[in-house]
Amino acid sequence: MPEASALPDPSIEAPIYVFVYGTLRRGDDNDITRLRPAPVWLGDAVIEGTLHHLGAYPGVVLGGAGKVLGEVYAITPALESKLDEIEELYPQQRDEYFKRRIPVEVGGRVLTCLVYEINPRYVGVVGVRTILSGDWVRDRYA
Repeated sequence: MPEASALPDPSIEAPIYVFVYGTLRRGDDNDITRLRPAPVWLGDAVIEGTLHHLGAYPGVVLGGAGKVLGEVYAITPALESKLDEIEELYPQQRDEYFKRRIPVEVGGRVLTCLVYEINPRYVGVVGVRTILSGDWVRDRYA
């Protein structure tokens, strides 16, 4: 049997990682770094997907050949709950976004990250355009 000091401490929660690609990025409208409890920035990253311009905010459809730029943060369960509220998953329980867990390479390692994916039915409407660069911060007004 392992020594007590070698066992994981059950009071320490496993880290939660999130990939943000739109208004939650640093300097944007919902800048995650202004939220509390404060997240820990781990680095910039890229995921596979298509980024759509939905007016005041973007939505990503995961998969495909496109690339979407974003940032990865370590967050607490309390901050995850706040992000769910921002994305209207709870308490509103709308169907505009789905919370997914995907592998994301950041800083030379692969982390399983939360990502808020747009429901594809919201991108098939008139006026929704694709941000071909995959970079909301740089090209939202292009």
